[in-house]
Amino acid sequence: MHEHNSSRRRRLSVGTGTAALSLGLCLCAGQLMAPTAASAATTATPVVAAVQAAAKVTPAVSINSTTRTIKWGSKVKVTARVYNPKTGKAVTTGYVRLEGNRGGAWTSWGQVKVNSNGAVNLYAKPLATINYRAVFLGNGEYNVKYTKGYRFTVKASGAKVLAEAKSHTGALYKFAAEGPKRFDCSGFTKYVYKKTTGKALPHKANTQQKYGKAVSKSNKQVGDLIVFRSGSYGYHAGIYAGGGYMYDSPHTGARVGKHKIYGSNYVVRRLVA
Repeated sequence: MHEHNSSRRRRLSVGTGTAALSLGLCLCAGQLMAPTAASAATTATPVVAAVQAAAKVTPAVSINSTTRTIKWGSKVKVTARVYNPKTGKAVTTGYVRLEGNRGGAWTSWGQVKVNSNGAVNLYAKPLATINYRAVFLGNGEYNVKYTKGYRFTVKASGAKVLAEAKSHTGALYKFAAEGPKRFDCSGFTKYVYKKTTGKALPHKANTQQKYGKAVSKSNKQVGDLIVFRSGSYGYHAGIYAGGGYMYDSPHTGARVGKHKIYGSNYVVRRLVA
């Protein structure tokens, strides 16, 4: 009985130890599993915070130009400023692009990096009335941002008239022709002013001398209409090119070109400001 009891106690002791060991493994496993779940829960918060921190801000972009009514051939300055709309703090990294729209498509006029004040100066030389806008191209903290569209109104100028006249250099003279490939003298001036200013002149030099504003010879400017006269009758017309020259379509066998002003019996008429 003693041996039996001792043997029994040993078996119970061994069994108890085995049970305890088994329980210990189960606890350990539980302890390993529990921190893993807790760890996942703990790391979830920094991930969310990181995502929130990485969320970009949409900036505000203000835009201002020196003028919105421009003489053809003139350059205009556009100033844009990029800032955080919530804090008013300047956005100091990234680029702003100036774009123009003709025919439904936006095209780039160039881009400049913002300065320490979040500002840029951009320049444009539009040759026709056109819509424009500024675009902040975004960076690591801020989204891309477009301004609304604005409009440059381009008015005719002497430079525009002269550029159009010059573009027809080499066109042959043809009596009674008014372009775009052949011209007589008054047909040439009629075509050029219509295209550049929208003003419709008659197809006759004598009548053209009554259009526009009278200007003295000493004050004539590039783009002014010159009508040569016999007495008071106007018989030939050209467009002043500066330096004592004009563009005209002279006579049969000749071509449109830059020619020296001849004689002194002529009048000057201004059709553009």
